Amino acid sequence: MNRKLGFTLVEIMIVVAIIGLLAAIAIPSFVKARNTSQQNACINNLRIIDAGKEQSAMAYRLTDGNSVLTASVNEYIKGNTTPICPGGGTYNYSLIGSAPLCNGVTITSHTFAGA
Repeated sequence: MNRKLGFTLVEIMIVVAIIGLLAAIAIPSFVKARNTSQQNACINNLRIIDAGKEQSAMAYRLTDGNSVLTASVNEYIKGNTTPICPGGGTYNYSLIGSAPLCNGVTITSHTFAGA
């Protein structure tokens, strides 16, 4: 009648193994979801920059191939600033008539071609 209450070492090892198995299954899904979210945010930022470039080009009467000033484009972006890259990179506004570029997030699922 001197039996101690608690879990045995085998029971604890089984629980730890199950938790490890579930983590091994779930972690890659979380990483994929984070990467997809960063790509979508980057694509949206590129779309916003392209729209700002087009508005700036119309306001300053610029034609395709002209260089664009970041400050003049940012006037047409909410917050009057360059969007922040979710991957920690920077955006290159490029020339009028060409799509802006991002060097922070590798976009694999979509291709932004501009408007």
